[in-house]
Amino acid sequence: MSHFTNMKTSFQNLFYLEKALNKLNIRNHRQQQILNVNTSSINDHNLLITQSNGHNIEFCWNGEEYELVVDVSFWEQSCPVETFIDKIGQQYASEVIIGESQKMGFELIKYQKNSDGSNSLVLQRWSETKK
Repeated sequence: MSHFTNMKTSFQNLFYLEKALNKLNIRNHRQQQILNVNTSSINDHNLLITQSNGHNIEFCWNGEEYELVVDVSFWEQSCPVETFIDKIGQQYASEVIIGESQKMGFELIKYQKNSDGSNSLVLQRWSETKK
């Protein structure tokens, strides 16, 4: 018997979540759902990670954040669910920092994965001085 688990996350931006998954080489795609048959309104805000056993992993928008929806008894990833979420969370945070910093004029100078599993980012922004 299967039992779906919904795990809360802090992922609120679909663009950065997709970037994080892609950087981690986790194949994903947007899941299209018809919201209203009469107007053909489609929602493609959820992400789907397919597994070979047919029991897929989903990131579903709950109106505030993306929840991980999975049947843990059919988990096929190389690490436990908690570690999986932690890895994605770490990459997601890096993507948010880089993306939002670039909007403020910063440029990524160095991105390094450290031996302890952490990431180091170096950003810079040049300001023009008036003479």
